[in-house]
Amino acid sequence: MVTVVCCGAATLDVIFRVEALPAGPGKLLPLEMIEVAHGMATSAAAAVARLGGTARLVARVGDDAGGARFVADLTQAGVDCAAVRRVPGARTPLCAVLVDAAGERLVVPYYDPALGPAADWLPLDMVAVADAALVDVRWPEGAGAVLDAARAAGIPAVLDADVGPRETIMSLAERASHAVFSEPAALAVSGAGSLPEALRWLAGRLGGFVAVTAGARGCLWLDRASGAVRAAAPPPVDVVDTLAAGDVFHGAFALALAEGAPPEEAIGFANVAAALKCRTFGGRLGAPTRAEVEAVAGR
Repeated sequence: MVTVVCCGAATLDVIFRVEALPAGPGKLLPLEMIEVAHGMATSAAAAVARLGGTARLVARVGDDAGGARFVADLTQAGVDCAAVRRVPGARTPLCAVLVDAAGERLVVPYYDPALGPAADWLPLDMVAVADAALVDVRWPEGAGAVLDAARAAGIPAVLDADVGPRETIMSLAERASHAVFSEPAALAVSGAGSLPEALRWLAGRLGGFVAVTAGARGCLWLDRASGAVRAAAPPPVDVVDTLAAGDVFHGAFALALAEGAPPEEAIGFANVAAALKCRTFGGRLGAPTRAEVEAVAGR
């Protein structure tokens, strides 16, 4: 089993399934509700474990009851939480999510400023002996330290480049060996009017592998050898919930790279994992097993 260190967002989510997202003020009665430890890097780590890898999470939560619940939930999911810091006096981040009948969602996260930005406590020796590292943009100080440690160790250093401050995203992307942008982040950072244009703009400024995830259209990346923009679509599924599909994609992509797969093969594997996740309500709880993915991907 290979090891992937994941660093970044850690939240306790309350996810409601509703008929339609609200168009204005009022009261909305949900059809279903679950509570789950979530967040970009957190959900990616859970996906790695579900897919048969060893996942180690580096994150910050509060020293409150929510923090204890977070660690217990992720530990039960098979994630090593030894490097999850319980910050004294801080509240564990919370997130409210509405998921409608089409699988689209409305997300409202809250991160307690008392968590602080400090990353001097990070156990970077954990990264040095891992097979890949994956970070998101929600905790730039921690993400940067982990990316630098991964590059120094010569292992894949993967960035989940979602929406955030442009300077933060580009600073982290420059330190990653593999930067995989969400469609909104790629367009916002580049100022481009299309994804191929955004990819070429990003690749012209970054030295590593660059790709963009685009929901049901799959993943696009730039083939530097030929200069062509290439694309791979996911398998069709009946969509119930798209929440955490991108996180599952990044976790599966990092795991495949850790196992030695070339980026194109890793994208195919991640496409299938993310698509299969969308069949189930509950965010990362819908992440598929390795057998489920391989039955579709033929990997």
